[in-house]
Amino acid sequence: MRASLLRVPAALLAATLAAWYMMSIKREMQRICESNVAGSQEILNRLQKVQSHVSYLVKSMNVVDHGEGQPERDVEVKMEKKVAKKLYPNSALFRNWGDQLSEEEQKEAEAMFQRYGYNAFLSDRLPLNREIPDTRDKRCLERKYPEDLPTISVVLIYLDEALSVIKRAIRSIIDKTPAHLLKDIILVDDNSSHEDLKDKLDAYISFIHEERPGLVKRVRHREQMGLTQARISGWEAATGDVVAILDAHIEVHVGWAEPLLARIKADRTVVVSPVFDKVNFDDLTVTQYFSSAHGFDWGLWCLYEGFRPEWYKLNDESQPGKSPSIMGILVADRNFFGEVGVLDSGMKIYGGENVELGVRVWLCGGSIEIVPCSRIAHIERSHKPYLPDLSITMKRNALRVAEVWMDEYKHNVNIAWNLPIKDHGIDIGDVSERKKLREKLKCKPFKWYLDNVYPQLDTWDDLVAYGALVNNLTADACVDQGPVPGNVPVLYGCHFFSTQSCYYHTNGQIYIGGIKSHKYSDNRCLVDPGTGSTPGLYECKEAKEKGFHMHWDFKQGRAIKNRDTGRCLEIAKEGLTYYQLIIQKCSGQGWRIQHVIKDF
Repeated sequence: MRASLLRVPAALLAATLAAWYMMSIKREMQRICESNVAGSQEILNRLQKVQSHVSYLVKSMNVVDHGEGQPERDVEVKMEKKVAKKLYPNSALFRNWGDQLSEEEQKEAEAMFQRYGYNAFLSDRLPLNREIPDTRDKRCLERKYPEDLPTISVVLIYLDEALSVIKRAIRSIIDKTPAHLLKDIILVDDNSSHEDLKDKLDAYISFIHEERPGLVKRVRHREQMGLTQARISGWEAATGDVVAILDAHIEVHVGWAEPLLARIKADRTVVVSPVFDKVNFDDLTVTQYFSSAHGFDWGLWCLYEGFRPEWYKLNDESQPGKSPSIMGILVADRNFFGEVGVLDSGMKIYGGENVELGVRVWLCGGSIEIVPCSRIAHIERSHKPYLPDLSITMKRNALRVAEVWMDEYKHNVNIAWNLPIKDHGIDIGDVSERKKLREKLKCKPFKWYLDNVYPQLDTWDDLVAYGALVNNLTADACVDQGPVPGNVPVLYGCHFFSTQSCYYHTNGQIYIGGIKSHKYSDNRCLVDPGTGSTPGLYECKEAKEKGFHMHWDFKQGRAIKNRDTGRCLEIAKEGLTYYQLIIQKCSGQGWRIQHVIKDF
């Protein structure tokens, strides 16, 4: 690249260099304090390093002294623009960030990204007390809260988190929580292996204790016990009237605590959550999220959900809204949380514990609310630290929740995970104590929850069979939804993942490629277009609007025959190599579906 010339007034250049020099010294002193560096020689060495950088910069800019009394003249500054080779063009980290990094910096940043799932390289270079945008509704700024609010204990859960991320979370909590309300901060380490989370974190805590003695407590698991037990450990160590259980990769917004504490002061049986803003995993900028309720599907995966209609009628986005469930971050009266059963310690590693809590609180005398005037910025990782495939424990935990709380609807969890209704073969652990808790608390039936709290869930009452759909001419090929986007189902080697999940409904519809958990969502229906030999796959509402034929007669082991056209879904060989799905005059082929709910 050619050097470009920039003309800068000499006085301005000198002032800029002086300001930069002073700022560098101040920043270096801050780093020394935060890392608890001891010894004047170490301080001197670092400051000399800063000064040498400044001297080099001055020389490289070719500043000419024009002498006292000479008219002000522009100084010619040479700006070299160097572009490093992109070492990781396919890495998610570098899609929108990192253009100016050297090759060595790219290597360091990518290695840290793979370790943490977010940009720890950048985090280490950001101030611990950085400013983030205030994303609250303007009406929140006008709210007044009682002076006698309860105290709060803040629990931060982590496993092999970046040290700078944990320190920034602590700093934001201290800076943005009124001192008289913040009882303690509990760090729960679920058996991290990273060395800098030991002595270096202890040193930072000692630094905090010079300002606030005894504020930060540490709980270390001797073996990895998972998110649920980590949260329980944090609750056990808390001493405040209210406990807030958070991830460690967060930054709290200004005024985050007061709205939550005021709501719990008004009703100790409500479990509340702030609204999360997204911190991008690559550039760590904050993206505002709209206020939403927290829901789930029948697999018990979390999702954002709309509030109840009455919340929208208020036309006031600063008002709390009822929520069917809660995600990982929660705030509750510490004693009520214990009375209602804390969390299920029988849950393994990750997943389902938040849905279990939400359902249990609603059924057993409490409620869940989202409080929009409280906001927390949360890093959304590109990958999580516990397991490469979280579905392993998620599936097991979901079945455990269903067994304890979902009564006659528990089989919907089996259907969502494509497991047989009976003898699914997964050990969910002993649930007898949780069932005793349900009886002790005199909790309502799950049907009450569906009718009064989460009516958006589709109860799947009219399903009769589900799973892989296989033709009797070949046992190793399954009906598959085919390329997406696209409207043509295919026959493909059986792998039994969701693209090959089929569902037969009592009304004759056949869904392919999964089934929706919510009444407001539409499934994709197998159709006979009426012409040609290619079957179609369309959202059921669209298929009806287009006049496609979407109702089929089917019995296990027999033909799949369209009720309107009389034609059958069959397979035929394409040349001598493989079969394909076709619609044709029935030739006697039969089909079997993997799991049967009731005879059909």
